[in-house]
Amino acid sequence: MIDSIQGKVALVTGGAGGIGEACVRTLAEAGAQVVATDIDGEACEAVAAKLCSKGLEVVAMQQDVCEENRWEEITGATLAEFGSLDILVNNAGIDDGELVENDSLEVVNRLHRVNVDSIFLGMKYGVRTMKPGGAAGNGGSIINLSSVAGLIGVPGHGAYGATKGAVRSYTKHAAVEFGTLGYGVRVNSVHPGLIDTNMGDKVIKDFVDMGLAPSRDDAVALLESMTALGRVGHVDDVANMVLFLASDASSYVTGAEFVVDGGLTAK
Repeated sequence: MIDSIQGKVALVTGGAGGIGEACVRTLAEAGAQVVATDIDGEACEAVAAKLCSKGLEVVAMQQDVCEENRWEEITGATLAEFGSLDILVNNAGIDDGELVENDSLEVVNRLHRVNVDSIFLGMKYGVRTMKPGGAAGNGGSIINLSSVAGLIGVPGHGAYGATKGAVRSYTKHAAVEFGTLGYGVRVNSVHPGLIDTNMGDKVIKDFVDMGLAPSRDDAVALLESMTALGRVGHVDDVANMVLFLASDASSYVTGAEFVVDGGLTAK
């Protein structure tokens, strides 16, 4: 078990379900004090209450990750609650599958706002807090959730993939910038494949709706056949990678991309 995050403070966006909830739980179980945020404040409160009942230190806060002033408030509230910020998991994001010929600029712009603008804002306020002279000032680790769709082409997910490609690129630029400036803040991206979440279910449904597979069972079979391990991923598969990147075990790792896809991109 990685114990080098014992006593550290983590902020996880999109923490009310799926991969985000798994990251909140995994980091807390490893000894971190965790602030979980989500646009659905009630659902986030329920996650925090469940984990606190197990003796873990988790606080929930409502957050729209697209609102800059809320980022300033959330980082300030994290410092007020726990006195530091050492780990930031930029997990919040949305998907909206559509063929390029049928997509709308409104949907594309919304994907960019939620999936890319939030990463920028998280890194902006995260590094301001973590860097030397910042309110926490101890350095830290920023983990940006991207996707395999940011590495390879996926039919019906061009706009989503473009946003996740931007997350990958932004991560590398920030990692080099923060390292060059001597901030002690590492930045890495995680690229899940198909994971058993509500968003994963939507991907399967979108495949059927767009005519890429005749049925849900066929879509699942197709996607599983594309992975070397032959299965859909679990949220803990991703959360365990996030834990590694949050910990001192990855202290010489920055600007890198970590694929958690059962070998999908290896085939």
